[in-house]
Amino acid sequence: MKLHERYASGIAGGKRASLKFVDFSGIDLSGRNLADAELTGCAFENAKLIKTIFERAVLFACDFRKADLRGARMAKADMRGANLRGADLSHADLTQSDFREGEVAVADRKNGMMVVKHRMRPGDAEGTLFVGATLDGSQFNGVQAKGADFQDCSMKGAKLSGAILKDCNLAGADLQDADLTGARLEGAHFEDAILTGVALGYSKIDPKMSKGALGDPSDSAKIRAIQLENMAHDHQAWWESNGSAGKHAKFDGEDLRPMASMFKGMRLTAISAVKCNGVGVRFLSTQLQGANFSEADLRGACFAGADLRGANFAGARLKKADFRNAKLSPLRISADKTKATDFTGAEMRYANFDQADIREALFYDVDMLGASF
Repeated sequence: MKLHERYASGIAGGKRASLKFVDFSGIDLSGRNLADAELTGCAFENAKLIKTIFERAVLFACDFRKADLRGARMAKADMRGANLRGADLSHADLTQSDFREGEVAVADRKNGMMVVKHRMRPGDAEGTLFVGATLDGSQFNGVQAKGADFQDCSMKGAKLSGAILKDCNLAGADLQDADLTGARLEGAHFEDAILTGVALGYSKIDPKMSKGALGDPSDSAKIRAIQLENMAHDHQAWWESNGSAGKHAKFDGEDLRPMASMFKGMRLTAISAVKCNGVGVRFLSTQLQGANFSEADLRGACFAGADLRGANFAGARLKKADFRNAKLSPLRISADKTKATDFTGAEMRYANFDQADIREALFYDVDMLGASF
C-alpha cells in the first residue's frame, strides 16, 4: 500500500495497487491515499475509512457495509454493484461516481470456489448516511436506497432513474437537473429541497413532504431576466465611469437564477441584492466589493475567486456555497475607516472557504456545520 501511495503522489518508485478480493474488514485506513487503486471485490465491512482517498479507484462489487467513510474522497470511483448498506458517508465527495448495477462474481455453493457464476446486482445503499455529501453528476440509476439519509446533499445532475428511494430523507438536498424518472419516492422527504430542473417522468413527489422546496423559475422571472441583465451592464458602466454613465443596480427580491452564468467576471461593486434568489448562481471572479446580499438565498452559489471585501451576507442562506480563493478581508472606505465582510446569522452548512482570505470577517451566530476553511 505504501508503494501505491508513492504512485498516487507521483513519487518515483511507486506502483499502482491491484488488490482484488482482499479482506480489509475492520481495518483502519483513515486518510490513506488509494486513488486509482484496483480494489475489485474487496471487503471493507466495518472498516474505518475517514477521509480516505478513493478517487477514480475501481471499487467494483466492494462490500462497505457499516463502514465509516465520513469525508472520504470517492469522485469518479467505479462503485458498480457495491454494497454501502448502513455505511456512513457523511460529507463524502462522490462527484461523478458510478453506483449502477454491476455484474458480481459469486462462488457456486455446491462446488465452492471451483466454479464462479455471475449475477447482476444493483448498488445497495439501504439505510446509508449521505448527510452533507456531494453526489453531483453521480450515477445512482436503479440503486436500492430505501431509508437512506441524503439530507443537505448536493446532487446536481445526479442520475437516479429507477432508484428505490422510499422513505429517504432528501430534505435540504440540492437536486438541480437531477433525473428521478421512474424512481420510487413513496414516503420520501423533500422539505426545503432544491428541485429546479428535476426530471420526474411518472414519479411523483408528495406535496405534503416537500414544503418549502424550490421549483423552477416562473415564466415572469425568465422574462424579467432580460431587464435584469441590462441593469447589470448599466451598473458596470456606472461603476467604471464613476457615476457619470449607467445606473446603480438594485436586485432586491429578484430571482437571479435565469441569469445563472452571466455575472462571471463582471464589475458589480456595491450592488444591492437583499433577499434575492441566487440559488446556484455563478459569481465566479466577480467584483462585488461592498455588495449587499443580506437575507438572500444563495445556496450552492459560486463566489470562487470573487472580490467580496466589505460585502454583507448577514442572515443569508449559504449552504454548499463556494467561496474558494475569494477575498473576504475588510474593504477600505477611507484613510481611517474599513468595512468588514459580514456573515452574522448566516446559514453556512457545508460552505467551502478553502484558500479564501477571511481576515477580520464577521462570523457571529452562524451555522457552520461541515463548512471547510
